[in-house]
Amino acid sequence: MRSKGTSLARILFVVPTLVWPASGALAKDTGYIFVSSEDDDVVTVLEGGTLEKVKDIPTAERPRGLHFSPGHRLLYVACGDGDSIDVIDVGKLAVVNQLNVGDDPETFDLSPDGDVMYVSNEDDAMMTAFNLENEQPIGSVAVGPEPEGVLATPDGKSVYVASEVASMVHVIDAKNLSLRNNIVVAARPRRFALTPDGKELWVSSEIGGRVSIIDTATGEVIDEIPFEPEGFRVEDITPVGITTTKDGATAFVALGGANHVAVVDVEDREVYEYMLVGKRPWNLELTTDDQTLYVANGQSDDLSVIDVAELKVTRSVPVGRVPYGVAIDD
Repeated sequence: MRSKGTSLARILFVVPTLVWPASGALAKDTGYIFVSSEDDDVVTVLEGGTLEKVKDIPTAERPRGLHFSPGHRLLYVACGDGDSIDVIDVGKLAVVNQLNVGDDPETFDLSPDGDVMYVSNEDDAMMTAFNLENEQPIGSVAVGPEPEGVLATPDGKSVYVASEVASMVHVIDAKNLSLRNNIVVAARPRRFALTPDGKELWVSSEIGGRVSIIDTATGEVIDEIPFEPEGFRVEDITPVGITTTKDGATAFVALGGANHVAVVDVEDREVYEYMLVGKRPWNLELTTDDQTLYVANGQSDDLSVIDVAELKVTRSVPVGRVPYGVAIDD
């Protein structure tokens, strides 16, 4: 790990990898923070300024991945054991619909126009494309066992799906729903981040304890970044959540069992800070004002709040049991 000294101001350009403009009439800039909790079957809503609980929204069983609709009017919640995507009206703070997208949906992404949802169906080893307008499946693509992370590219041409068991990233043609390529990465890939120029795909690997970097033009793994926080065994270092700055200069990676978030210089591909958070940080999200990083800690049942400029945890907020995903309406 190398020190950056006082140069941390450069990461003040950080924004979440997966954020949509808040323009919905009923849900504009509420500031609410939504946290899914697997064991309580709720999405907890926190007030962004005070971090006080606003409400627990009951969902189908085992809520996990979260994404807003393009206008932030709706929040989609993948409920794996409930075999549904629950739809929360952000203005009403209530589930108003349930989408049948196939068995055991875990994570998903939306097409750039928000019309199509791409869902990983873990039990069926499939990626399902689902039309959100008519609420009907468009088609499915067979992938490796236990598909997990999903990322639709901003140009609308490709969808990446991570297969945990096969240790592969599958590249799918979004238009034809056909498999283009299979790329072997480190063991148990989980999440993606795409650099702003679209040239590099970063993939976190939970068992591999590293991030694999894929050249999107060639489909080749061109580099890997291992993580080595002090005082942890190799098997405890289980990276999952990953997000990058808007300019692609800095990445944040949640290290799971190592109880830290790694801060990575993207150009140099070096870790320059490890931040101690709660137990088993799983997923993370940043506010659009570039000031705060929220980390869901799955084994301490809390949310770590990090001051980005100082790279310092300022607060721990209790949420539901086994928090998994975070989404911010700002």
